[in-house]
Amino acid sequence: MHEFSLLANLMSKINTIAQEQNLDKVIAVKVKLGALSHISADHFREHFVHSAQGTVAEGARLDIEVLTDTTDPQAQEILLDSIEVPEEQDD
Repeated sequence: MHEFSLLANLMSKINTIAQEQNLDKVIAVKVKLGALSHISADHFREHFVHSAQGTVAEGARLDIEVLTDTTDPQAQEILLDSIEVPEEQDD
């Protein structure tokens, strides 16, 4: 299914950022759902919770912005807007 590949790509980005920044935990993730991504915010949330299990994003708050511009070149995408990390990371 389309959403599984989009979620896999998103989780890969989050994990890559975490590794590059030597992060143990991500406490919030903000994403933008493209107008043509064909997934509702609620459905995406369910898939995110499942995909995040066992990763740095497990238990992270998920903020979702649903975009409406169907002509946007990224309208079919799920875009990682930002991640939030704890103030202090354990070394």
